[in-house]
Amino acid sequence: MAFTAADIKTLRDATGAGLLDCKKALADTNGDVAAAEKLLKEKGLASMAKRTDRAAGEGRIVVKQDGNRIAIIEIVSETDFVANNADFIETAEKAAEVTLEKKASGVLEEHKALVEPLLVKFRENISVKRAEYIEVAAGSSASTYVHHDHKIGAVVVVKGSEDDKVKDFAHVCCLHLASNKPEYITKEEVPQSYIDDQTDIFKAQMAEDPAMAKKPDNVKEGILKGKISKALASICFMDQPYLDDEKITVAQAIANTAKASNANLSFEKVILYVLGK
Repeated sequence: MAFTAADIKTLRDATGAGLLDCKKALADTNGDVAAAEKLLKEKGLASMAKRTDRAAGEGRIVVKQDGNRIAIIEIVSETDFVANNADFIETAEKAAEVTLEKKASGVLEEHKALVEPLLVKFRENISVKRAEYIEVAAGSSASTYVHHDHKIGAVVVVKGSEDDKVKDFAHVCCLHLASNKPEYITKEEVPQSYIDDQTDIFKAQMAEDPAMAKKPDNVKEGILKGKISKALASICFMDQPYLDDEKITVAQAIANTAKASNANLSFEKVILYVLGK
């Protein structure tokens, strides 16, 4: 069965596949456009299965909010060419909408279905890497932020008040997360292995310092504890210098905000997505 230029255009519009691929698919299916579309999809997915180990270090963070519902997702690709493509961006936006609609965290089957046409079109390792759904309860304040390059996104929910001061605080916390990129929320979350490694490093550094050899053991122990505490503070959100006032920590900032708004405040959600992390 012969096929026309119109059939090729229809197939390209439906799949985003290249001209030669569309022609070959139509030839292989005797001009059946529907069968050719299915064939292209199957070939694209089969080819993709061979590339899942290829690094997908580019992509996009998307945050969507609808009333008290928030979705944050990370969708990844191998190249920035694909990540900046209009179809990829549209798919990322739709994937966030799916998370909102389904009210579910995690990568869903609907996400995978959305990505399939991109696999056919670009033949890259493309996937929704992670997704989270947040529902903000009454009496809480939430804020979101996405950096202009769409490689960093943050969501902060503060429980205890809907006062404007608390909303402003939540917004600054989002900016703080994007700027400082803490690895943990509190010191209690830090693995003991990290603390042990840092202790060994600091001990080695101190042993090489001639001035340190003259100090009493209790002084050395105090210096070591101080170094470890400083290292932990640099990677823990609650202990980092607060973005709007670096003389205080985030923990002190929420206490000050609670006092100013006459409320009992706590962090309900602190989410930071950094592309590729």
